[in-house]
Amino acid sequence: MGNQAPDRSQLEQIIAGLTEGVILIEPDQTIIYANEAALEMHGVTSLDALGPTVAEYRKNFVLRYRNRRPLDPGRYPIDRVIAGEVFDEVVVVVAHKDNPDKDWAHRIRSLVITDRHGDPDCLVLIVHDVSGQVEAEDRFERAFAANPAPAIICRLTDLRFIKVNEGFLELTGYKREDVLGHTVYEIDVLERAERRELALERLCAGETIPQMEACLTVPSDPGGRQVVAAGQPIELGDEPCMLFTFADLEPRRKAETALRHSEERFAKAFRLAPVPTTIATADDQRLIEVNEAFSKVLGYEAQDVVGHPAQDLGLWADDAERQRFETELRRKGTVRDFEACLRVKGGDDIACLISADTITLSERACILCCFQDITARRRSEEELVTAIEAVMADASWFSRGVVEKLAALRHPPRPGQSPAQAAASVADLTAREREVLARVCQGQSDAEIAAELKLARNTVRNHLASLYQKIGVNRRSALIVWARERGIGSDGVTAKLPRGRNTGSREPRQVARNNQPK
Repeated sequence: MGNQAPDRSQLEQIIAGLTEGVILIEPDQTIIYANEAALEMHGVTSLDALGPTVAEYRKNFVLRYRNRRPLDPGRYPIDRVIAGEVFDEVVVVVAHKDNPDKDWAHRIRSLVITDRHGDPDCLVLIVHDVSGQVEAEDRFERAFAANPAPAIICRLTDLRFIKVNEGFLELTGYKREDVLGHTVYEIDVLERAERRELALERLCAGETIPQMEACLTVPSDPGGRQVVAAGQPIELGDEPCMLFTFADLEPRRKAETALRHSEERFAKAFRLAPVPTTIATADDQRLIEVNEAFSKVLGYEAQDVVGHPAQDLGLWADDAERQRFETELRRKGTVRDFEACLRVKGGDDIACLISADTITLSERACILCCFQDITARRRSEEELVTAIEAVMADASWFSRGVVEKLAALRHPPRPGQSPAQAAASVADLTAREREVLARVCQGQSDAEIAAELKLARNTVRNHLASLYQKIGVNRRSALIVWARERGIGSDGVTAKLPRGRNTGSREPRQVARNNQPK
């Protein structure tokens, strides 16, 4: 009777319906019982599949720590309980050797039942399936580590930091070992916080810490690091903790500094610009700033014009020009070298080239407008054209090259015209081309010209094509404009030729230098 195995049937009945997994082991390392919960947590349906002995269990299952490192020999919970060790809350990951991809997370504690003499009588492993909790914690760990936003976690029981991510280390310049295990008093993440007392009160109470600006003293920046800090209570396992997150204000501070410097440079350049310059609102063209050159050239002081639309000040001599300018500006968003007349204070007009572009000033759409006074230049050009016209009235003593250059000055090339086409004169036309040109200026059609000159209509068209080619135009109206610019109207062409020229000749007569008396 003394060698008879003890009767465990009553004990087995008690534990059969428990939700925790329970495994009973004899001191001789025989596994005598496992309830349904324990079998299910190992992915088996019978005690034989679990392992009738500790050695068989060790062969059937692979156990690892949560970091996936295998347990060392003798460190399986079942080996530790056989050694008489009593432990609590050991978490391991268990997988069957035939299906290593399927695993369970077990939280295990041990129990040693002794006889009346104090010797081990029955060894018990109590198993909780914490797979869902461990998976959630692993997901949190991965998200916490991968989150680029700086973050750190302290345990509320002793206010020591237990986790830190790369974002916080990069922000502060700390090393991981400089942070973990230290308290919030040693690494003060709420240093110089704008509501520090409230933050510390919430931290001690384990309550949410609202966002607030703070300045961290960190190794990477002796002047401190400006951040927005916030705290959120969380639980890691069953441990109450505080998750601190941070937003780095340094990029914003640098951007604000750069913007301020940029605005200062713009203001200085605007004020000292040598050409009249204004800034107006884009929506109603109301002036909000003018520079010194504007006041000097146009005679208006800043207090005279700021706050008023340009149209109310009568700056534009021609309101139609102003409307065309504003229409083009709305359509394109920019205008370059728009020629117009502006009225200075006192009533005089000046010719200007106006350029404008849209800018953003203090988050408001504005128009930057520059005015170039070209009154003197236009006057010089008009005087030059008058002089050229006087010379061209009798060009018999000039070579063809000189005549072409003078004509080019008087009539600059249009888009698509070559310099030679722009310099073309009436003298370069044949007699028949001049006859056709005269009748075009009189408004006659091809048929009417053909009838009057007794030519075929195709011949008239050929003469017109030749005119287009020589002058560099491609339509009848442009041909008439070319003739009008040279003083040719419906009275004809021959009267406009320079004196001493052969109207049938295409080359101007040059000076007979060899026949001049010496």
